[in-house]
Amino acid sequence: MADIRITGRMVNFTRLTFDTNDQNAIRQQLNNMMAETSYQGALVIIDTTVEQELIALIQLLVSLDLQPMAVIDGLLGDQARAIQFPVLAADRPLQRIKASKEQVIETPVETEQRVIDQVAPVQAAPKPLKVSHVTSYHDEILRTGQSLVQDYGDIILSAGINSGSEVIASGNIHIYGSVRGRVIAGAGGNTTARIFCHSLEAELVSIAGTYCVADDIPQDVVKKAVHIFLNDQQELVFEALQF
Repeated sequence: MADIRITGRMVNFTRLTFDTNDQNAIRQQLNNMMAETSYQGALVIIDTTVEQELIALIQLLVSLDLQPMAVIDGLLGDQARAIQFPVLAADRPLQRIKASKEQVIETPVETEQRVIDQVAPVQAAPKPLKVSHVTSYHDEILRTGQSLVQDYGDIILSAGINSGSEVIASGNIHIYGSVRGRVIAGAGGNTTARIFCHSLEAELVSIAGTYCVADDIPQDVVKKAVHIFLNDQQELVFEALQF
């Protein structure tokens, strides 16, 4: 009997790109992000545009209940290799563009915060916090090499997306045109996210880390209007839309 078995599992990774090496700023911004989304315990890939002390950054992420798994080759590559930390090849850079318009809805939620006094801990009164949900609207075709990202909500495109482009949202994605690039909904682990499009010809579709590449998309829904979601077994379901 073999002592080694090879099995497969789809795992959701979140890519964090840092434009600062100020640890206080990183901690504050990540705390704010994690208060509004479900990133606790997320597996993360580290990327950076500025010099970083990798070990200190890894320790910071672990202290915030994130799980660093690898770095993107570049500024952190040599440090990672020196400590035998995994290094992933740099991918082809995409141009991140701004949506034509955004709508922000702030919802107050009640949370309890503990205030630590120098003498003794006291329980603070519940403070209302505001959670923002953003819907990005884009009314131009997403061209090859372009990326449209919404970290805090949904994306609605009134035109299609070309091959070599990508759309990424923490929530739902609606595309009223042909989809030939990569469509990633539920980024960060939102398993209730859904994808709707008028003509499915995608290179890749993904919801909450469960993905399907072009060759595996069911042929009966290719070039058709499709609704994509996760079932109870966390499998992608492709449902043709009838008009």
